[in-house]
Amino acid sequence: MTAMELRPQRAARPRHYLMCRPTHFEVTYSINPWMDPAKPVDTELAVTQWEQLLALHRRLGHHVELIDPLPGHPDMVYAANGATVVDGRVLGARFRDTERAAEGPAYLEWFRDRGYRVHDPVHVNEGEGDFLLAGDRLLAGTGFRSTPESHAEAQEFLGRPVAGLELVDPRFYHLDTALTVLDEDEIMYFPGAFAPHSLAVLRRLYPDAILVDEADAEHFGLNAVSDGRHVILPESAAGVARRLRERGFEPVGLDLSELLKGGGSVKCCTLEIRDRPALG
Repeated sequence: MTAMELRPQRAARPRHYLMCRPTHFEVTYSINPWMDPAKPVDTELAVTQWEQLLALHRRLGHHVELIDPLPGHPDMVYAANGATVVDGRVLGARFRDTERAAEGPAYLEWFRDRGYRVHDPVHVNEGEGDFLLAGDRLLAGTGFRSTPESHAEAQEFLGRPVAGLELVDPRFYHLDTALTVLDEDEIMYFPGAFAPHSLAVLRRLYPDAILVDEADAEHFGLNAVSDGRHVILPESAAGVARRLRERGFEPVGLDLSELLKGGGSVKCCTLEIRDRPALG
């Protein structure tokens, strides 16, 4: 039997996403190591790259809705930071930095207007930037943005057990820049982004995880979106794509280099809505 025949058969599952067009995208402040206001930003190119991601999601059979961008809030394009949605329950985001403070209420209002059960957070959390659902478990990042207190708040409202993970490298300031959920209990991550005790937790929970090297992590190869078969990621993360093929996934590379100037890529631009509630 060949290596090809031994690969697991992967099945894509249609997803429901929320995105925000980068109409007002620019870098005029710096709240992460990737942001440099001195570097020119091409908003038109950012929109073009974002539209390619939107078209790809839809071409793969996923349902994508859009939220209107707020003028003066360029980071709103990073929709994944706007909330965490599990079983039709929406935990709103509460941002650490004042520059993004208005985004949390805007996303929460979008969900409230559509009949979702929402929770206005007490503690700082930055949505799916730091909360990633892996099977029945919520992996929760802390260290730079979301606070440890937000982990307990998420567990209480979303009703899923939480595994806290401490991030230690400021380049990977959100969990979704250091770890990708590929399918239920399958993940990939960059070990160097985590504190030793958190790395021990990951090794125990996910002994067969794909380990990504620093070079591919720096290309935001872990800021990826998987539907269980297709994995959309930055096209420059060639090593990650190779490892994914070895596991039977189909990597799909995109150029989102302009949006990386704000510290985000594929996953940052894609908020997953899990279990749309019955409306009416």
